[in-house]
Amino acid sequence: MPVMDPNARPAQLGSPTVAALIKVGSRLNAKLYRATGGRLGNSWRVGSGFRKPVPVCLLTTTGRKSGEPRTAPLLYLRKGETFVLVASQGGLPKNPAWYLNLTADPAVSIQVGKDTHDLVARTASDSERAELWPELVSLYADFDTYAAWTDRQIPVVICEPR
Repeated sequence: MPVMDPNARPAQLGSPTVAALIKVGSRLNAKLYRATGGRLGNSWRVGSGFRKPVPVCLLTTTGRKSGEPRTAPLLYLRKGETFVLVASQGGLPKNPAWYLNLTADPAVSIQVGKDTHDLVARTASDSERAELWPELVSLYADFDTYAAWTDRQIPVVICEPR
């Protein structure tokens, strides 16, 4: 895949309107997912996921400021009992709130379908990230595009059983 200029990221992606729409869409996705036991909202069919849908889980963290549970629908790669997440936030300059929350409190839960898993999250080491990144891009090719759109190294998160 050709290297993209980080400035090539569509400017509207950083607008407050898009951020608000993403927040509303995420909340709606999480509600539908929970209400249907994952029958609805369980796959991402946008971008490179249009032809090759990507599985979605619900990650619940503890808010680092509020102390309240916070849930985000996220794409994931499953490796046995381990879940791998990508804190891409569409290539925006800052890490997503869910990532900041789990760095403050690594005890998380992940719901897949009707099943909930209590896990401990950690940021992958550089060598783990290098090993996992090709698998993640194979799962969802847009991760490479997002990486080209930002100056930060997009964190890869490993969630393992407690």
